[in-house]
Amino acid sequence: MVPGGFGIMGIEGKIKAAEYARENKIPYLGVCLGLQVATIEFCRNVLGMEGANSTEFDEEPAHAAVVFMPEISKTHMGGTMRLGTKPTPFLVDDCKIRRLYGGEGHVDERHRHRYEVNPELIGDIEEAGLVYVGKDETGERCEIMELDGHPYYVGTQYHPEFKSRPDRPSPPFLGLLMAASGMEI
Repeated sequence: MVPGGFGIMGIEGKIKAAEYARENKIPYLGVCLGLQVATIEFCRNVLGMEGANSTEFDEEPAHAAVVFMPEISKTHMGGTMRLGTKPTPFLVDDCKIRRLYGGEGHVDERHRHRYEVNPELIGDIEEAGLVYVGKDETGERCEIMELDGHPYYVGTQYHPEFKSRPDRPSPPFLGLLMAASGMEI
């Protein structure tokens, strides 16, 4: 599991963790930054985009896989994140994460981020097998990803831990535990 976070510290190790999980079919859950890290790794190692990175860590990467959200201020840091509960419609009829959410048409989860997957790369990324199965209500902002043909390689831009409870565990975390236990999702 690669959790949310800010800043460059440990990023290359997180990218290696995502690569190792992807290549070895080990269950992976990326939350917020973890989804972004998985996207960067996929761009570098599957799409061959040498130097792919987030503009959070490199202002002018060779390939901007993750970019600053256009509506967010770069000069005023207080209250400038995409915050709060937002709806995420599922774009596919059947996928692991949708099954974990009980087949619902959308999820309402809480957000806390300033960066997102570069919309200009989504087509190439999805064509290669990393599919954004849930996007925001505009259909442009990537919210949930899954890797085709992997037991459980899932990422969420939102923070499912914010709504998780002891008697009602968050579906993405439950899926990670199920996959790690060898259960079919």
